[in-house]
Amino acid sequence: MSDVYCSDCKRATEVVFDHSAGDTVCSECGLVLESHSIDETSEWRTFANESGDNDPVRVGGPTNPLLADGGLSTVISMPNGVTSDFLSSSLGRWRNRDPNRSLILAFRNIATMCDRLGLVATIKDRANEIFQKVEDQKSSRGRNQDVILAACLFIACRQEDKPRTIKEICSVANGVTMKEFGQAYNKIVNQLKLERGQLHAWDLMRRFCSHLGMNNQAVKAAQEAVLKSEEFDIRRTPVSIAAAVIYVIMQLSDDKKPLRDISIATGVTEGTIRKSYKDLYPHISKMIPSWYTKEEDLKNISSP
Repeated sequence: MSDVYCSDCKRATEVVFDHSAGDTVCSECGLVLESHSIDETSEWRTFANESGDNDPVRVGGPTNPLLADGGLSTVISMPNGVTSDFLSSSLGRWRNRDPNRSLILAFRNIATMCDRLGLVATIKDRANEIFQKVEDQKSSRGRNQDVILAACLFIACRQEDKPRTIKEICSVANGVTMKEFGQAYNKIVNQLKLERGQLHAWDLMRRFCSHLGMNNQAVKAAQEAVLKSEEFDIRRTPVSIAAAVIYVIMQLSDDKKPLRDISIATGVTEGTIRKSYKDLYPHISKMIPSWYTKEEDLKNISSP
């Protein structure tokens, strides 16, 4: 109850709000002061079978523009005590006809992979869009869906400027091999006429340094060194170059990290890091910024 001025009583009186009719009624004379009011408060309801369930959900999840009808669908729950085989089979057939079912499962798997890699929602949404385009062209039928999803996620990461290595993507894609991934990736890029883009060691450096807990100065030096490395003909993959540069910076740092830790953080084997370091070694003096280390320190770096 609250006090409102009543034109009939000629004074401020207590009023009662009738939720069923939406009327505001004077408690003294019964005059309807306001009718058909809109209740803007939350109307929490629960539709659970158990009366003791306190879940206040009254609406479904958000609509998804990538699904038919926004992904809004009706789910029929079996009443308590009903065990009819006919009803169960009928409901099963009805659910199987849901046109969104395969997309929902695919989007759920993409979300799981994104969670494992710590990727943001924009990358997940972009991967969903790419997969839907692949589905629209009916080009994924008969193929391992996990491989298709992995390729879509890899492309999404590139397009959102948050690239991940093929090895990282395959590690969360339910046993997808590098060979399978390569075939699926090439097919999707060709069919959708996408730009392949190019991965640079710079794109991976900050994330790798973060995994190793490197300080800001070491990170900055590593970034400058990896940019300088592009001026030389170092025939190694960007991932290997990034790992080798980090290895060099770590040798010059007071907080040294063992080669094994660098291998785990970058996903590059210790042997590959050593070989890449051997290719970088002739150019180290020109790559490492002068503000980070002295020339005599560079000479003391162990040769490959």
